[in-house]
Amino acid sequence: MSNRFNTIAGWTLFGGIVALGLSSLSSHYFLADKPEPPETMGYAIAGADAGAGGAAAVAPIANRLAKADAAKGEAIFAKCKACHTIDQGAANGIGPNLWAVVGDTIGQGRGGFAFSDVLKAKAAKWDFDSLDQWLTNPKKFADGTKMSFAGLASPEDRANVILYLNSKGSNLPLPAPVAAGAAPAAGAAAPAAAVVGDAASGEKVFAKCKACHTIDQGGANGIGPNLYGIAGDAIGEGRGGFAFSDGLKAHKGNWDAATLDQWLTGPAAFASGTKMTFAGLTDAKQRADVIAYLNSKGGKLTLGAAK
Repeated sequence: MSNRFNTIAGWTLFGGIVALGLSSLSSHYFLADKPEPPETMGYAIAGADAGAGGAAAVAPIANRLAKADAAKGEAIFAKCKACHTIDQGAANGIGPNLWAVVGDTIGQGRGGFAFSDVLKAKAAKWDFDSLDQWLTNPKKFADGTKMSFAGLASPEDRANVILYLNSKGSNLPLPAPVAAGAAPAAGAAAPAAAVVGDAASGEKVFAKCKACHTIDQGGANGIGPNLYGIAGDAIGEGRGGFAFSDGLKAHKGNWDAATLDQWLTGPAAFASGTKMTFAGLTDAKQRADVIAYLNSKGGKLTLGAAK
């Protein structure tokens, strides 16, 4: 019995030694010519986001328009032709004719097209920014719209379509691209879009502007122009024939929220040679409040509501 036990124990020990040897041998084989572990463990999956921060930030519409291609926009617009015409004088379809829509009033005109009440209530212009928001998600832009199109997820596709729309009867000057990659300096003003203004507070801040400007409808120009309806209006034009500086006339475009914010930050920096002696408002909230107040006085912009 003892001999049998010794035999079994011997074979068991021998089997363990063989297994250990094979394990060592296999590890040396698979690590041959690979003395260091791989720099990146696992396999990269095509199309997966390497970062953990989510989707990349979308470039401003001004920057995307600078790189946009109207021909590509026309190709993308082909899917819109089931509902829209775009040539001058063409009839409305399921949706309105879109000739010269860029810069036109939201929810009005278009040969008497029956717009939804929510679009009529916008009371603003189809500027480049509002068109970008609309094409991103029509229902989010105007909850209750009749538009069944879900939107264009690609920021570049939206820019291409907007450039194409602008080429069809509008031909508005494109906004200047925003400098990319430059982080704001410490204490720098917050972007206008990040601050929601309050018109009542803006009226108080505007009191200091009354030495040069009137703002009620029909008010006369003073040292500076009357500012009724200035928000959304053309830069350096109109205003009852006010004599604007060449620096402002050269800007073209419209007084949208971004340009008003730049102007109120530093008029001389915005338009070199301006006649405006006011140094500017360093407080971003005050600028947003003044813009909200200006917009409340006949303005045409779509601004966020104060909380």
